[in-house]
Amino acid sequence: MEDLLKLKGKNIVVMGVANERSIAWGAAQSLQKAGANLIYTYRLERSLGKLKQLLEKYEYPADLIVQCDVNDDESIQRAFTEIGEKAGVIHGIVHSVAFANAEDLKGDFIDTSREGYAFAQDTSSYSLVAVSKAAKPYMTEGGSIVTMSYIGAERAVPGYNVMGVAKAALEASVRYLTFDLGKENIRINAISAGPIRTLAAKGVSGFNDILKLIEEKSPLKRNVNQEEVGDMTLVMLSHLSRGVTGEVVYVDSGYNIVG
Repeated sequence: MEDLLKLKGKNIVVMGVANERSIAWGAAQSLQKAGANLIYTYRLERSLGKLKQLLEKYEYPADLIVQCDVNDDESIQRAFTEIGEKAGVIHGIVHSVAFANAEDLKGDFIDTSREGYAFAQDTSSYSLVAVSKAAKPYMTEGGSIVTMSYIGAERAVPGYNVMGVAKAALEASVRYLTFDLGKENIRINAISAGPIRTLAAKGVSGFNDILKLIEEKSPLKRNVNQEEVGDMTLVMLSHLSRGVTGEVVYVDSGYNIVG
């Protein structure tokens, strides 16, 4: 299988590991098993401490960990310049970054502030564009970028509010980025994961009801887990998906086709 994946020793940047429950961490675990060389980014110093503890707990290498604030173009550029200089070539990126203000998730969507709307878009959608631009010069051997979405991007999910709009923009950005990245043999896709108990999920009202709905209506009659999303991320970064770009791949027990 390693020969099919062709990821052993490849430099993959993982963005968005907040804790052990993060979808980004599930991706990191799958990539680690495949022999990829993982490079991590973090935003705040407290995030760095948590990340280092997690890597130490699992005895994963922590050779390159870089600060990157996705709301700051200079920070993004510095991060990928450092990664490019130290790693040489970037073969893949896991973009698992999204955020909206709590007050914009708890209330009615119509009450979303202008500032809150812009912030959710900047963090959750535009960051993919900025990261792709900064990484592109170092993806000299082609490669793959994978971002994380949710069904709230295409359907109105109660309580998902402004984040659903941001995810819709994220998926549209994936499609438009294919033209610019494809010229360099760089693929970009989104994974639309079913609901998973992450730190971010706590901010979505009625989250437990959403989990129950998946169990009732999805063809597999169960929710997906972090490992399943991580393994699909692995596939989308690997040689196995070399002919796929601009797609939204659902990992949600089939809920999207019936829900």
